Amino acid sequence: MRVAVIVFPGSNADVDMYNAVEDCMDVPVDYVWHNETDLSEYEVILIPGGFSYGDYLRCGAVARFSPIMEAVKKAAEEGKLVMGVCNGFQILLESGLLPGAMLRNTSLTYRCKLSSLKVANSETPFTNAYEQDEVIQIPIAHGEGNYYCEEETLARLTANNQIVFRYEGENPNGSLDNIAGITNERGNVLGMMPHPERAVHEWMTSADGRRMFTSIMTAWREKNGVTTYA
Repeated sequence: MRVAVIVFPGSNADVDMYNAVEDCMDVPVDYVWHNETDLSEYEVILIPGGFSYGDYLRCGAVARFSPIMEAVKKAAEEGKLVMGVCNGFQILLESGLLPGAMLRNTSLTYRCKLSSLKVANSETPFTNAYEQDEVIQIPIAHGEGNYYCEEETLARLTANNQIVFRYEGENPNGSLDNIAGITNERGNVLGMMPHPERAVHEWMTSADGRRMFTSIMTAWREKNGVTTYA
């Protein structure tokens, strides 16, 4: 397995994502600049947080036109795993890889805190190491994390079990149905506002994000028939 961490002008969580892959997955990982057009050598594509292109127009609205995004779309169509976190989630929405849109936090303030999330679907390639309905602690850091979609889209997300994480207790941004993360219908593209890459060691206050990366490893091994021995 080889992992790509996409870097846009304004990305600021790319190093955290890279380090999390190294620490939790122990596989080759590369930074891939936004003007590249080929992701064929990678099985997992990660889009980190930040302020791509200064978040001009809307968060992720300019990044969607970067050359790399056509390669991301192709990878998703091929069934490769794609995960966008925070600004990465916003970019996936703007690119049409996930449904819905992101609005300003209802507080109209930037929120940076440890948030409680409920695992709403533990059967995805990104969450197979969690228990269904388990409550985990993952940090957030965003000003536009208020997920919104039309009623029909919400009904579809619910029916297809595409809602993967919901905020438990406080909803820090006002997102519809407390949504913190969703997948596409196929289940191989995940977008989430909280930052699992910033919660992979106990000294980070929580290590609950670590299992997202080990889940990805498990899913890849099962898909490719890779057996590990103690």
